[in-house]
Amino acid sequence: MNVGIIGGGTMGSGIAQVAATSGCKVKLYDTNQAALDKAKSALEKILLRLIEKERIDDKEKTRIQENISYVNNLKDLGDSNLTIEAIVENINIKKKVFSELESYVSDDCIIASNTSSLSIASIAASLKKPERCVGIHFFNPAPLMKLVEVIPAIQTSEPVLKKSIETISNWKKVVAVAKDTPGFIVNRVARPFYGEALRIYEEGLADFATIDHSLKSLGGFRMGPFELMDFIGNDVNYTVTETVFTAFYFDPRYKPAFTQKRFSEAGYLGRKSGKGYYDYSENAIKPTPKEDKVLAEQIFNRVLVMLINEAADALFLNIASAEDIDNAMTKGVNYPKGLLAWADQKGIDWCVTKMDELYEEYHEDRYRCSPLLRKMNRENKAFYN
Repeated sequence: MNVGIIGGGTMGSGIAQVAATSGCKVKLYDTNQAALDKAKSALEKILLRLIEKERIDDKEKTRIQENISYVNNLKDLGDSNLTIEAIVENINIKKKVFSELESYVSDDCIIASNTSSLSIASIAASLKKPERCVGIHFFNPAPLMKLVEVIPAIQTSEPVLKKSIETISNWKKVVAVAKDTPGFIVNRVARPFYGEALRIYEEGLADFATIDHSLKSLGGFRMGPFELMDFIGNDVNYTVTETVFTAFYFDPRYKPAFTQKRFSEAGYLGRKSGKGYYDYSENAIKPTPKEDKVLAEQIFNRVLVMLINEAADALFLNIASAEDIDNAMTKGVNYPKGLLAWADQKGIDWCVTKMDELYEEYHEDRYRCSPLLRKMNRENKAFYN
């Protein structure tokens, strides 16, 4: 298979590595020659590290590198069977690139976007053959993260969807099929992990370190929400939150936090700027979390039930299957358990009670319980039998 990748940044070059490793002939396109040179150099370093770890040998390294060519003319992608765009999250720029690309590729070439939150239907509408368009959303770093969300637009044909799923599965990725709604699965369901943690901080209930410690020690999360936002970048995470909030017609469940907005405006972007919710300078002193078991449980339970409620609502609205939702969260963002499986473990009655307690305290629509949880509680059902 001939694969064209549009965008020589971290994500584009990562997807190119995945496709090349699986035996595809890949052309990585970028208008910026410096970006292509950087991508080529980065791949060399990555493959050398894999040799050091004895994951591959010299012969495999050469094979992967020979499967990738670097081009700076969009016409060079003309022989592609599949193209995946991984450029800036600007829908007008994506539409312009897709419209031009379509004039170079064959009629049966699949044109895919790696967007994390933009409408696939809107992107597809820029094409003369919109039925060939699909969302194929990788997670960073693409070679390591197992999950790929595949998102059919309302225009996407069944053969295109089937071929996309088959191709990504052959690349040894776990596919989760999601409806074309804001944030798809992961960026929708994960919002409370950040949003509720920020709300807890803004209420003065706990500091960053205590909130992070609570989620890691009691929940088994690899990183706390503030550590993770610093890792992602506060500017990036805030933009996704704002995009999802706007796209959902300002549903209060996805409301951004002023704390994150101010940190972004101040340039406190996290690890990449040297300072975010934590100080990453060389002699910085790591803050100590408050050791309070009751407080930690309150924090953990509040964030967890909000995540479960969001996952349940995604299932209620047919965004994806229960299995795909749980796979998305464990394979896409390394959650210790699938949220719906977690709900079964805690008990559906526990979930409903906790949500109702939050609503009674705040009387905000943000804390409305998913109708699916209520129905399951009445009928004494679980997500998995």
